[in-house]
Amino acid sequence: MKFDICIPLLGFENVTQVELLKIDDIFMKMNSTTDEHISFTLIDPFVLREYDFEVPQNVQDALEINKDSNLLILNIVLIQTPIEESIVNFIGPLIFNTDNNKATQIILSDSTKYGVAEKISDFLKK
Repeated sequence: MKFDICIPLLGFENVTQVELLKIDDIFMKMNSTTDEHISFTLIDPFVLREYDFEVPQNVQDALEINKDSNLLILNIVLIQTPIEESIVNFIGPLIFNTDNNKATQIILSDSTKYGVAEKISDFLKK
């Protein structure tokens, strides 16, 4: 599924459209449609932890979000070996409106309870 980036991604301002590809029930791949060298592995944060945040009004407007919108929330993950050592960025969630194929990333405030580099192993039951 292709999505138009309606607010530029931090550090990747030239990426205007991405394609999401499902890897499995937890991971997805996000590729730029215009630059084959730009690709991210994404993870469903809700399989790891309780995760909630407010979407700023300007982002709601840009993504045309309303109370009935179908949203997909994913986070960038840096894959490591073993997979449990992979690092998740919880302060920069990507928001995909699957109703109109618009997407963007938001950066949560510094006072958030989430980190920029948390290991998957920190959330696995011991």
